Parts: sequence; C-alpha cells; structure tokens
Amino acid sequence: MENAYILGGLRSYVGVVNGMYRHIPAEVLGAEVLKQVMEKYQLREPDYIIAGNGVGAGGNIARLMALTAGVDISVPAFTVDVQCGSGLESIAVAAAKINSGEADVIIAGGFESSSTQPRRGYNPNHPDYAGDDWYSVAKFMPGIHRETVMLEGAELAAKREGITKEEMDSWVLRSHALATQAREQGLLQNIIAPVCGAVKDEGIRPRMSQRLLDRMPKVLEGGEFITAANSCLINDGAAFVVLCSQKYLQEHGLKPQARVLGSTACGGDPLVSPRTAITALQKLLAKHGLQEQDIADFELNEAFAVIDVLFARSFPHSTDKYNVFGGALAYGHPYGASGGIITLHLLEALRQKGGHYGAASVAAAGGVGTALLLERVE
Repeated sequence: MENAYILGGLRSYVGVVNGMYRHIPAEVLGAEVLKQVMEKYQLREPDYIIAGNGVGAGGNIARLMALTAGVDISVPAFTVDVQCGSGLESIAVAAAKINSGEADVIIAGGFESSSTQPRRGYNPNHPDYAGDDWYSVAKFMPGIHRETVMLEGAELAAKREGITKEEMDSWVLRSHALATQAREQGLLQNIIAPVCGAVKDEGIRPRMSQRLLDRMPKVLEGGEFITAANSCLINDGAAFVVLCSQKYLQEHGLKPQARVLGSTACGGDPLVSPRTAITALQKLLAKHGLQEQDIADFELNEAFAVIDVLFARSFPHSTDKYNVFGGALAYGHPYGASGGIITLHLLEALRQKGGHYGAASVAAAGGVGTALLLERVE
C-alpha cells in the first residue's frame, strides 16, 4: 500500500454569516483559497480536487469551484457531503486514493458560504411539502425536519450526560482566550490565505467573559443548556490541504509535514450527534493500537461546548493538548470547510510543539463521526 502524505495547506480567515464574505458565493471563496494553495505548492494539474460542502447548490459544486479557480479542465473534481464532516471525509477519501495507487497528488478540504446558500423548498409532489416556504437546514433523520434539530441534539446530549452550564462556560472562555492568543502571537499565519479583503477571523471575541456568558440567551424555547455562546456561530470559509504519494515526494524533492496513518467513521444516535466525535476518535485509536497518552495533539470541531466536555471526560489527561489554538466556539464552523481547518490547525500544533501523533475528529448531522490520524514527519 502506498503511503499518503500531507505537504501542507491553507485556509481563509473565517467569516460570520452575513459578515465580511456576505456577497461572496461559495465557489468563489473556495476558488480564491484553492488558487493560493496551487501557487504555494506549484501545482498545475493535480490528479483530483476533492472538496466538502454542506449547504451549497449541489450540482457538484467542487467542480464549479475548480473551474472558477481556473484549474485545467482535465482535472476532475468532486464534492463530498457529510455535512459537518465533509472536509475531513474529503481528506480521508484523498488519502485512500493515494493509498490505492490511483493518484499521486490531490488537493482536498472544503468550502462553505452560509451567507449565500441557496433557498431550498420541497416540490409540491413531496410528502413533506407544506406550502411555498423555504428551509435552510436539511432533513437529517426520518420523521423529523426542524431548523433547530442540531441545537436540540446538543441540548439532549447535555441533559443525558449531566453536563452543566458551568462546565460548558469554562470551555467557551478557553476557546476564545486561546484563539485570541493565537491571533496576537501570529501562531497560525503560516496557514492563512488572506482572500476577498479579509484581515482576521471574524468570530473571535477577545473580551469574552463570564459576565457575558451569564447574559447569553438560551437558543431553544424551553431549553436549559444551549446558549448563543456555547454553540458555534454560522460561518463562511474555505480550507484545503495537499496530499501526495512517496513517489511524488521523490520526484519533486519535497518533504511532507505528516503521513496520514488512517481514518475511520462511525454512526450514532442522530438525535445526539455530538457524541459521535468522541466515538469516532475512540474507534480510530483502537484501530491503530494507540492510547490517549500516545497522541501529542487533538483537534476536534467544537461545534458545541458539549463536545469539549465529552472529550474531557473521555480523555481526562489530554485537555492541555486539545484544540491548543482555540476551536470552533471562537473561530466558527463553516460546515464543509471545518475538517480542513482543524487538519491545518493539527499540523501546526504538531509542528510547533514537535509532537509525533495527532488526531482530528468531527461530529456530523445525522449521527455520523469522522476521525483522522496523522504522524508528523521529522
């Protein structure tokens, strides 16, 4: 089996919905980052472009993005939709194609524009049709189609697991503090592609405080746990990494940042989807015979602070090596791009701290988790 390596990659700054990228369609935002990645790594015709996207127009929007970027028409591109897990699954698929010998160099990741997502509605022939209203959140499980279903899942997870507001608040404060520190110290500048006039990640709140958290409203009517602070924002962004084979490295005299050791996915209760981030991570480590102490850095997409608490309870000795630059509670969660973002953050954490193994994981709508294991190349 051919080894799959990651050379590196870039991400955009993350924008809040209707913020700095509000007039930038998803394919344009993705294309701007893709062009910078191809220029940085001197790629003219990769074997594939594989990109995650959750709320775009369909129609293989990854191909549209590639053509928008001016990629040669001979380069195939396809879209992965696992909702929140799309970007990480795209990277896993790319690694598998290289492992199989089918490809030598692939650009993978994802992109999203919640600001310009299409309005969708049911055809009158569909049994769920209820007039000409449009919806923004897809149907993730049989019999339930509500805009608030992901928030309800986090609320239910907190209730079932006995998670308190105080526990979640501590993770919100930590995320914003670490993200602020990363910004002030320029810890992520190596992986930023400044596109479309953006100059910073829009969601980070340097002055986040307990006082602010106590004033945050609950986001669900009758809810007890989930607030506007311990759930992530809705966002726009793009992130891509370059994966390649040993053959490609040798032919071009390159040194990679990491080797992809493997990936895994799991299914779980779609009503309590946050837990799948932990289940996928546990499954990944077991698959490779690794223990908690073997992992130098963990990156999880903290769409809800519930996920942070579940991680701390499952991996109690690893909280100091978890989301060390802050997470999605601060940066935000541009669905299809988030897997690429946390992979890039993981690569930077391993590089800056000199760690050996790193693991990333994402929980996705519908009760699916995806996890990725990396080994830093020294």
